[in-house]
Amino acid sequence: MRASFASDPDHVRGRRVLEQESDFRSCFQRDRDRIIHSSAFRRLKHKTQVFVEHEGDYYRTRLTHSIEVAQVARTIAGALHLNPELTEAVALAHDLGHPPFGHTGEDALHALMQPYGGFDHNAQAIKIVTSLERHYADFDGLNLTWETLEGIAKHNGPVTGDLPHALAEYNALHDLELETHASAEAQVAALSDDIAYNNHDLHDGLRAGLFSENDIVDLPLIGPAYSEVDALYPDLDPYRRRHEALRRVFGVMVADVIATSRSKLSDANANSAADIRHLGHAVISFSDTMWRDLGEIRRFLFTRMYRAPAVMKIRAEVTGVVEELFPLFVEQPELMPQDWSNSIAAAGTDRTMLARIVADYIAGMTDRFALQEHHRLIGGTPRVGVHAAIKE
Repeated sequence: MRASFASDPDHVRGRRVLEQESDFRSCFQRDRDRIIHSSAFRRLKHKTQVFVEHEGDYYRTRLTHSIEVAQVARTIAGALHLNPELTEAVALAHDLGHPPFGHTGEDALHALMQPYGGFDHNAQAIKIVTSLERHYADFDGLNLTWETLEGIAKHNGPVTGDLPHALAEYNALHDLELETHASAEAQVAALSDDIAYNNHDLHDGLRAGLFSENDIVDLPLIGPAYSEVDALYPDLDPYRRRHEALRRVFGVMVADVIATSRSKLSDANANSAADIRHLGHAVISFSDTMWRDLGEIRRFLFTRMYRAPAVMKIRAEVTGVVEELFPLFVEQPELMPQDWSNSIAAAGTDRTMLARIVADYIAGMTDRFALQEHHRLIGGTPRVGVHAAIKE
């Protein structure tokens, strides 16, 4: 049974372009399905999560990360009696706006776009689902419900101050009430992102040899998990031992969010999704103890994984790829594919508009396509090695 503060698919603010709804799928199910069938979602298969996607079959890509986030999010939403379809839709869409090479690519593109309003992957996700996906006869984008768009835009909390231009442009047409918190479902998607990447970055870092089990057994959550596994299975082979330990860490994080959020939701005494938005604080959260423990794990990963010397070398190399492609396309937009020609023609002599079109094009590239285009048009493209961890 759905809680009173859960989002109700029968009482939504609707879509920007009016459509006849399905007889057998809720509006949030349709949103989820449109996201899954989008070109941007398919491209996540070849976009960096931590390791450049073609450097190993077992490392997470941005696509597998998004699927893992959605799985966690549905579990938590079910336990809290929230709407699982809205939660899943936001979880699956939350990284659609990421450019190639993970946060390193985003940092490079943001720096290049500073004269033109900057670049932000959350705002780019909104632009993708409201404009850049062009498959339907009656509208650009995916024409998602207000609730899903709101969740994509502000699942990490209210968006205030100077807005990224892509978000500001859409919000002027369709007010997403950026100053408030998002629904509880969107908040679940945000915490599920934290759970997924904290868990799988440990997996991938160990597999890549950036650190060993001996390096992490003194960390909170991780040490007790290994001790429990060793007590139950004293002769377990190393790979199974690792998996059993880290899945326990995963479970502890999920259980903590559920227990903490149940308490916060009870204290909030909210009777509708609107009440959740206007509480002035998040209701989906880790406990203070868990935040502290995860902070220690993140500091370890930052030092030993995200900023390892070999990793920093690769970060510099792929930053150079973006830094060389961007001005080339701005000066010679005719090098872009034919299906971008109408947008380029509409920009005319407006350099800001042209730069934003180029940013949209580069942001949509996969890792491999960016490297291929750089090699074709410029040459001297770096060979990215297996330790190419480039997550912020």
